[in-house]
Amino acid sequence: MSTSNTAAAKKISKAQEKAKDLRDSIWPDIDEQMLWNRKAVSGYTTIPRTMPLVMNIIDALTKNKPAGSAYFVMWCRTFDHSLLVIDNPSTLAVEAGFSGERAMSTWRDRMKSLVELGFIDAKEGPSGPYHYVLLFNPHKVVWNLKDRIQENTFRDLRTRAIEIGAKDMQPPVQPEPDAEQEA
Repeated sequence: MSTSNTAAAKKISKAQEKAKDLRDSIWPDIDEQMLWNRKAVSGYTTIPRTMPLVMNIIDALTKNKPAGSAYFVMWCRTFDHSLLVIDNPSTLAVEAGFSGERAMSTWRDRMKSLVELGFIDAKEGPSGPYHYVLLFNPHKVVWNLKDRIQENTFRDLRTRAIEIGAKDMQPPVQPEPDAEQEA
């Protein structure tokens, strides 16, 4: 482990230890089984700590057709490789809070918005146009949409990213043009 990784691990460990000490001082008699511990149980995934702000941005960009919950549902079902295979879209529609006769059309509409905004890409498969879904780094997508986001909302996201040490909350790096293309 490099020195910077070791320092980061110690910093995280100290923060975790401090939080546990505080929790134990406030709730000294808590039964540990009543708490969610991602290291002790199955059924967890990695989600950016900025997700609530990202969802708010998505909802603001999809006025009157909020797509933040659809985006969150997909994050809850993906693994760290960012690929999601949606065999039963009606299940995800329900999890996103869409119900009734229009649940599936609402789901498809929100998925279309997420593709158009650049938060996801999708390919057709057996269950329809959103069978294979690739989730992009939301911080990079937000940077691409910066001109469409209220300044204070964007600032809130950047501030939170700095607080948590999210180094990816920067503009996407543009690839250098090939020497052949310049000639």
